[in-house]
Amino acid sequence: MTTLLLARHGLTDLTGPVLAGRTPGVHLSEAGRAQAEALAGRVAGVRLDAIVSSPLERCRETAEAVAKGRGAQVRVDERLIECGYGTWTGRPLKELAEEPLWQTVQAHPSAVTFPEGEALADMQHRAVAAVREWNQRLGLKGVYLACTHGDVIKAIVADALGLHLDHFQRITADPAALTVIRYAPLRPFVLRINDMGELRLPEDSEEKDGGENITGSDAAVGGGPGTT
Repeated sequence: MTTLLLARHGLTDLTGPVLAGRTPGVHLSEAGRAQAEALAGRVAGVRLDAIVSSPLERCRETAEAVAKGRGAQVRVDERLIECGYGTWTGRPLKELAEEPLWQTVQAHPSAVTFPEGEALADMQHRAVAAVREWNQRLGLKGVYLACTHGDVIKAIVADALGLHLDHFQRITADPAALTVIRYAPLRPFVLRINDMGELRLPEDSEEKDGGENITGSDAAVGGGPGTT
């Protein structure tokens, strides 16, 4: 099973009060750099076959903190960039909450195209396509980290859970949090969402048992034994 570690970038000076979007030159704050270093420590024991990032500075800087010391190169994938918020970019969230479109973003995001920007459905499509391509490139034993943005992560998780995009606002992706998804031949498995702890990946059942999965399924009956 291909294992994807989705990491949101660390804090910036705009995170929270302002919709930074694709604003250029938004770097990690001092707190964000500390979060990125802590993230690197939390995944230090995990083999990573690739580290992929959105092209925006705050994601690249977070991914580079993980790559440091591994002798790894951060690979930029344009499809993991933040949603194109158009004329909403750079505006305070309190101000945007007064816009008529705001309620549609909350309740019916699949219908939203931002003014002079991107449709949320198109964002989900290109982000999921990127993940699927990396899964194929790295193979069933591949493990990789992709550093991207909150709405992008929520859209990928919604797809993995089989949720309609209109439910993606129920998912949380905090700065520097990890979400872990395993992509099996039949279906994805969401192992962690918005996690801030040290990461230990469970072993694949076939590897642990040293045999073939004779059931033809990739899910355990009864919930499985869990991890120790």
